[in-house]
Amino acid sequence: MQALNCDFYTFSGHKMFGPTGVGILYGKSEYLNDMPPYQGGGDMIKEVTFEKTTYNCLPHKFEAGTPNIVGGIGLGVAVDYMEEVGIDLINKREEELLAYATEKIQKLEGIRIIGEAEHKASVLSFVIEGLHPFDIGTLLDQLGVAVRTGHHCTQPLMKFFDIPGTIRASFAFYNTTEEIDKLISGLERALAMLR
Repeated sequence: MQALNCDFYTFSGHKMFGPTGVGILYGKSEYLNDMPPYQGGGDMIKEVTFEKTTYNCLPHKFEAGTPNIVGGIGLGVAVDYMEEVGIDLINKREEELLAYATEKIQKLEGIRIIGEAEHKASVLSFVIEGLHPFDIGTLLDQLGVAVRTGHHCTQPLMKFFDIPGTIRASFAFYNTTEEIDKLISGLERALAMLR
């Protein structure tokens, strides 16, 4: 965080093999101290009287109610797991899988990849000309291939590209090229059915 020198930094636990509903929020203390709490209750109060409320010091000021203890433990285990496997190995493998999937999917007719930055996460978002992402996602699901369809919390971006959403395949280091081949054959089958 010191190298980035960012004011705030956040990430979700489920994006790194941890449980859903838990994540990390880093903020510089100078900004966090100036901010009011967003919820009330629990240890976020230092003192309450009829005249005023005094908020607790950081980080307690932002920890209203019972914390998600199990989620925090699960996130800690996920971090340990990733460190044990090695970030560099994870990154290298995911880059290989993304390159393999990109090469394969570009051979299919009518596919348009959304997001073609040179350096990107191991996520392949795409649309298929004339077909709705939900239809493709439903057919792939029936074939045992899990993808995500929709706006992916980026509706303004979908409006910019003038598309109803995308089909998104995400790859982690434990995925295989055989699974990507199953995605491609599932797409071929879906295209044959819908065109």
